[in-house]
Amino acid sequence: MDLKSHRFISYFEPEQAAQLCKLAALENFPDGAVIFEEGEIPDFLYLVLRGQVTFSKRIGPERYQTVAVAWENDFFGEFGVLDGQPRSARAVAFKEAILAKIPRDKLMEILQNVKGSVVLNLFGYIIQHLRVTTEQYVNQIVHKEKMALVGEMVNTIMHDFKGPFTGIQLASSMLRDLHPDEETAEWCDLIQMQSQRMLAMADEVLEFARGTSILKKEPINLERLIQKFEKLNRIYFDSASVKFSTQVENVEIMADENKLLRVLQNLINNAVEAFENRGGRIELVVRAFEEWAEIKISDNGPGIPEAIWERLFEPFVTYGKRGGTGLGTAIAKSIIDAHGGEISFHSQSGEGTTFYIRLPLMKTVMPKNTQTDIRGELNSTGQVFA
Repeated sequence: MDLKSHRFISYFEPEQAAQLCKLAALENFPDGAVIFEEGEIPDFLYLVLRGQVTFSKRIGPERYQTVAVAWENDFFGEFGVLDGQPRSARAVAFKEAILAKIPRDKLMEILQNVKGSVVLNLFGYIIQHLRVTTEQYVNQIVHKEKMALVGEMVNTIMHDFKGPFTGIQLASSMLRDLHPDEETAEWCDLIQMQSQRMLAMADEVLEFARGTSILKKEPINLERLIQKFEKLNRIYFDSASVKFSTQVENVEIMADENKLLRVLQNLINNAVEAFENRGGRIELVVRAFEEWAEIKISDNGPGIPEAIWERLFEPFVTYGKRGGTGLGTAIAKSIIDAHGGEISFHSQSGEGTTFYIRLPLMKTVMPKNTQTDIRGELNSTGQVFA
């Protein structure tokens, strides 16, 4: 956008606006460029003419938590300009940003001679975004407390469940030995797989609460993976009157098999629950697309409520599900992100929902057993003024 039409400039009388435009120096910041660090002495006010700027607080060695974002037509850095105190956050260009920099000393001279209406406009803007920043901060504190609570709860559950699960596995092994026929062996295998799967699910929730996970990556044939998933869920689909169909190409990727099964389970469970025992159809299609393996999961359910579209992949977002935690899609996204993939969806009321998952084919994946942050930063659409 043009400097003269920027919101900050528009607050001033024509003569003062012209002075500010003359004082402002335009600078292009490439993606990832640090504009200023937390704790630096303020020297400029910044006007965003193009792009975005993210603000983050240091939470550990080389670790930062994103707390806010400034968009085109916003300005930031006014707190430091007004009180002279060190910057309260780190500012980094996102993608590419063009900023206008107004020197602090010159700006203060102009502010000392402005009309009261200008001051009121500026403070109105600052107060408005202070409210947004405060709300965002409170939401993040609540989120962290919820995640800590989830971690404690899952730890307790895992401790209490290990004994019963061991008993189930031993009992199924004894049944298999006592009745070595093929049908009994198949049912005993299913019992073993399902009990191991339940423990793995608890482990994954615990990993999500902690924020990191080790991906045990190996070559995975998606056709065999889907066959395994269908075998594990055949009884579940039959009991819910769900017709589950697949079209799977012979595609191989490097991935953590258990975590991909978890993604499929989370998304498809949501679809089955949305049918509310009325039955329905779910189709899973796998194909190779350029450098990606694409998994498409479609249902003919009621669709995802538009009220949660923008926040669907955030933790604790749920709508109308009895007993829902709102963690299923958040965990699914964290796993896909950790694999270097992408997940998106399209939904229409009364017609159903389709999820699209893309995972890199084998030649473009990360090394095996990579330590990865599976939660990611909690990005904000609010703003902070450092």
